[in-house]
Amino acid sequence: MAKSRNNLLGVGGQRKKLSRADQQSAGSARVADRKAAEDKKQELVRKMRERAEAQTATTAEPSADQDASPSAEQS
Repeated sequence: MAKSRNNLLGVGGQRKKLSRADQQSAGSARVADRKAAEDKKQELVRKMRERAEAQTATTAEPSADQDASPSAEQS
């Protein structure tokens, strides 16, 4: 028997099973876990930005020192 193209049953995916706490609109551990993961991600992004800024600052300083050295020798 050929597959029917008209039958769309199950195409939308499956629903997750709700715990009793979720059914009663109480906060679940899943929400807390997501918040903790988001906090960790924000902290990691902040650290990475600080390192990138520090690295660009240290790479910019030696070129400034090199420019300052010849002018000091000419004086």
